[in-house]
Amino acid sequence: MSTDRRNVSTDRKGPRTVPKPAGPSTLTSRKVRSADGTPLHVEVHGPSDAPTVVLAHGWTCSTRFWAAQVAALSHELRVVVYDQRGHGRTPLARVGTDVLADDLEAVLAAVLAPGQRAVLAGHSMGAMTIMAAADRPAVVERTAAALLCSTGASHLAEESLVFPLRRGRLRSKLTHAVLGSRAPLGPVTPLSKRLLKYATMGRAATRAQVSACARIVHSCPRATRVAWGGVLAELDLTDGVRKLAAPTVVVAGTADRLSPPVHAHRMVTHLPDCRELVLLAGAGHMTPVETPDAITAKLRELVAAHLAEEAGEAA
Repeated sequence: MSTDRRNVSTDRKGPRTVPKPAGPSTLTSRKVRSADGTPLHVEVHGPSDAPTVVLAHGWTCSTRFWAAQVAALSHELRVVVYDQRGHGRTPLARVGTDVLADDLEAVLAAVLAPGQRAVLAGHSMGAMTIMAAADRPAVVERTAAALLCSTGASHLAEESLVFPLRRGRLRSKLTHAVLGSRAPLGPVTPLSKRLLKYATMGRAATRAQVSACARIVHSCPRATRVAWGGVLAELDLTDGVRKLAAPTVVVAGTADRLSPPVHAHRMVTHLPDCRELVLLAGAGHMTPVETPDAITAKLRELVAAHLAEEAGEAA
């Protein structure tokens, strides 16, 4: 791992357009049983013989969070998305970092043939899923590279900037209260969208992007939000970061209040093989939605670099 500044890039806007090569795009969905029997909703988009990317969404989101990446990539790649437990069409069951790893392991076993590998990408809690599974042999052997977006490994409440207060006990206490809040989010309203944008998105986020995120977040059941919020409040996956041996790219929005860039810089120092730290200027926490072209481009780069044979077959 190198911390040389040449491995740190700042992308102010990301590419404005992403080419979409012509080709067949298909969709199949299935239920995949995790280790404890929880049925995970899994979708597979794109040609069956193309290189595979597996995308894991974050807290209070769902497979819909990756809509831009699915649309851009499914003509050329096999794109797998799944609902974390309690989110979307996956029921809520036992929670914890161990079951995040169980679920990812089950998904990879179900969608990849023996000896086949994939590029894994996670946003927020989805990236924490990859960290949690970093030492699972069945995950290691199936991981060609990883993309960690807008995430942290520990001290989430302590580092959060949602409350504009000096770092300390009061700010951490308030953030803990939000993570564990049982208050209903209610319907999407102009006020709720303004609050969501403040907490999770950068100033440049469009109305359409804010509305899309609001619909996804507000559809998350309260029980799911509370259960996983408690996990995040006490999270420490530093050991998982140290064990994530696959070539890894870390992405952070410079205006991220939920997972400020301090987390990304900290992870870079622990990752065994960090290839790049990408700082997206002005972006908030919802980078795959706010800067979809930049995230899609990084996925393409990782596939080309680490799944070259499959990429050549799909070209």
